[in-house]
Amino acid sequence: MEWRDEGLIIGLKKHGETSVIVEVFTRAHGRHLGIVRGGRSQKMQPLLQPGNSVDIVWRARLEEHLGMFVVEPTRQRASSIMDSGLALQGINLAGACLRLLPERDPHEALYETAQLIADHLCERELAPALMVRLELAVLQELGFGLDFGECAATGRRDDLIYVSPKSGRAVSGAAGKPYHDRMLALPEFVKGAGDGKAVTSADIAAGFALTGYFLERDVFTPRGLPMPEARRAYLAEIAKLARA
Repeated sequence: MEWRDEGLIIGLKKHGETSVIVEVFTRAHGRHLGIVRGGRSQKMQPLLQPGNSVDIVWRARLEEHLGMFVVEPTRQRASSIMDSGLALQGINLAGACLRLLPERDPHEALYETAQLIADHLCERELAPALMVRLELAVLQELGFGLDFGECAATGRRDDLIYVSPKSGRAVSGAAGKPYHDRMLALPEFVKGAGDGKAVTSADIAAGFALTGYFLERDVFTPRGLPMPEARRAYLAEIAKLARA
């Protein structure tokens, strides 16, 4: 069997003395693993790094086999990622999010989001907001999408500043005010709004608090898993940059 696709490298594991198992999030075949022979050579190691985009040929005798990859790099970002603590922790977090998806299950829209994030991992003004959007997209793909279209209590489409921690739906300021202490904040950038306003540190913190609540409740806890260390490390990096 054989197929060709494009993808983003999100992980590596040594295999034998000279090969590696490469984990790639692909456009048409989802998260997929394959062996790259000679992947630990001096020539191949710089190419097979998380954050790099690649063209892939996968071959195996049977569909359920791990199979072999032939990899051709199309965009190499690894050197710039290694020079940035934010980017390094960011690609780790992106990989942790994408590993929540079933292996070999295609998610083309999410693939586009992952590639966009990879292009901007080093941009401290943009990357954290994109990472929040990735977490929201993963929740959506797993069947736990949040609804910011209208107020859960009144049906209003304006003044949406809260999210109900019970339903995951937006709540207007007026309807949510009596329950302010129990509500999650809904930053404008999360709704895709903001009228061009800069995203503040408080907005980013609220965005990650929002996604973190539902990821922990609906995804990690039911699977008996802790929140990933990569997420804690990324948030720590954001906090460090905010203090600088």
